[in-house]
Amino acid sequence: MAMKNPYGQYKQNSVMTASPQELTLMLYNGALKFIGKAKIFIEQKNISKANESLIRAQDIIRELNITLNMEYEVSQNLRSLYTYIIERLIDANISKDIKVLDEVSEMVTELRDTWKEAMKLSKAGK
Repeated sequence: MAMKNPYGQYKQNSVMTASPQELTLMLYNGALKFIGKAKIFIEQKNISKANESLIRAQDIIRELNITLNMEYEVSQNLRSLYTYIIERLIDANISKDIKVLDEVSEMVTELRDTWKEAMKLSKAGK
């Protein structure tokens, strides 16, 4: 039986074989993708698509938030930051304000880049 969507199958395999660290990186990248899409849809005045993209971004940040290991002090800080990001995404969805999305995008990018660096350091330490 031939695959109908080889790219979709590849993505599914990537997720299924990814380490927890790689999955976290994928989540950050996904949030940034949906924030970027929302900005484009807002510029195009496509309110329903902007709403869908912002809800997807919120869902991703919520997933990052609920999977925090609260045994670590840094998790408390991340929980506060994720909560703030979710609130700002909601604000952006209500107001359709691209400046708010720029702010959130910058914060998520910084988190993602810090995570990438931590992954590199962790691999180097093994």
